[in-house]
Amino acid sequence: MGTQPSPSPGQSLESHLTAAEDLLRQVIKHGGFDLSFAVRKESPGQDTTDAPVYIVDFSGPDQDFLLEKNAALLDALESVVLKAIRLEEDQFGKISFDCRDWRRLRVEELKLMAKVAAERVIETGDPFSLNPMSARERRIIHLALKDQPKVQTQSDGFGSGRKVVIVPAAK
Repeated sequence: MGTQPSPSPGQSLESHLTAAEDLLRQVIKHGGFDLSFAVRKESPGQDTTDAPVYIVDFSGPDQDFLLEKNAALLDALESVVLKAIRLEEDQFGKISFDCRDWRRLRVEELKLMAKVAAERVIETGDPFSLNPMSARERRIIHLALKDQPKVQTQSDGFGSGRKVVIVPAAK
């Protein structure tokens, strides 16, 4: 692979995005993937604090590989590329990789899951543990229930086994 200079810390998000695109082209080519990607700038929505600024959207015959096992390869590719271009940690969520609208659909699924689990906790009074999930997904659950006064959320466990537990709110 060619050596592209990585943006130095403090450079613009756009400089990092250019480096990410260059690296992705090399990964796709040398990895033998039949994929292409397009970068689109997101229009600001209501809650822009955690919203990505840029979406790298993949398409092509090999896109199914990216989405297998809950998009494990898509997540891994995003993680490796963003770390390789030395994107500052506070900007990690500003560039997001997606394929077939997976991320948006997953967010909707997680919010629904959080709502159903919270209703169960309110009804039974018993804590409810969700399956282990990534930090990004745990954050979605926490944010989905932050305004629900009858329940609280907490993360429990370590590493890949870390999960959200929904508990009745303290009285």
